[in-house]
Amino acid sequence: MFDGFSKEAIAFLKDLKANNNRAWFADHKKVYESEIKTPARHFCDDMAAALQKLTGTPHGSKVFRINRDIRFSKDKTPYNAHLHISFIPQGEEEHPPHWFFGLDPTSLTIGVGNFMFEKERLDAYRKRVDGTDGAALARTLAKLEKSGVRLGKLDLKRVPAPYPQDHPQADLLKRKGLSAWVDFKDTKPATSKEVIKNCTTGFKRIKPVYDWLIAL
Repeated sequence: MFDGFSKEAIAFLKDLKANNNRAWFADHKKVYESEIKTPARHFCDDMAAALQKLTGTPHGSKVFRINRDIRFSKDKTPYNAHLHISFIPQGEEEHPPHWFFGLDPTSLTIGVGNFMFEKERLDAYRKRVDGTDGAALARTLAKLEKSGVRLGKLDLKRVPAPYPQDHPQADLLKRKGLSAWVDFKDTKPATSKEVIKNCTTGFKRIKPVYDWLIAL
């Protein structure tokens, strides 16, 4: 079982944030590979297995590149000073909800959902929200927020046509995606030997969002 990211990994991310340039990274690439890249692969293997046990569905994983795409960005720093990973259910769904893991120099965040629905999935989401499933989802999300779970921001200022502006689920209809997040106050849950357990416990809290979305 993966026994946690090292303190050296967190130190690397902090130093990278303070020295975000190619020369510094070249001098510290071996640290990146030994403390971030290789451990991330081991973490993915064990976390994917834990998610399969949690959901009953096999999961794949994707470790996002440390290199930033700066072609259209005003920020030209070349590297991401964080580790982002997504876990994807391996089933028949074309665009299933993803699980997310984000480790930065000061904190850990995990989440689940879809940042942006594809058109057919967005149409299906709105139809469900317009019915009794929408009221059930609203109650679920309210309970999660009350427990400290953070929801992704609304995408629209107005309820989209043909739904009325005073629709009882107006806030849900203003979304073009849906995600829920558990924010840890520091990086200790990721450096703990119980990192898989810590993440699984957090994922269990937001699993109702996964269950609702996987049925779209």
